[in-house]
Amino acid sequence: PHSPANVRPALEVGPMPVDQVFIGSCTNGRLTDLEQAARVLRGREVHPSVRCVVIPASREIFADALRLGFIDTFIQAGAVVCTPTCGPCIGGHMGILAKGERCVSTSNRNFVGRMGDAGSEVVLSGPLVAAASAVAGRVADPSEVLAND
Repeated sequence: PHSPANVRPALEVGPMPVDQVFIGSCTNGRLTDLEQAARVLRGREVHPSVRCVVIPASREIFADALRLGFIDTFIQAGAVVCTPTCGPCIGGHMGILAKGERCVSTSNRNFVGRMGDAGSEVVLSGPLVAAASAVAGRVADPSEVLAND
């Protein structure tokens, strides 16, 4: 947390519980990102202790994701799908973190206080790790979740 340069593979992170997962943003809400997240979430449920927020990067991407069934997959898994906007990744709305909360996010920044309270943490990841973490309730490698597929 607190630096995009602080990088480690998800399998090396260890047991790190999460309160929220944010999939999307202008930088990682592309159709391919949503497709990857939907692949992990299809037929699975977001962990009961996790809030999962999905925000496609644009109206066009939202419409394509809806047409391809990705939006339905997110909803069936228990995620909240919002219209394209700058929201959680700037700590504005739709997923503001409280003190002590941790979020796995596909946004591009994780500075102190970026997504809410200065006492929260943001762990940056790609859409596969984010979706796997939403299911596991902790930072998870997608191979852990997809192992039975």
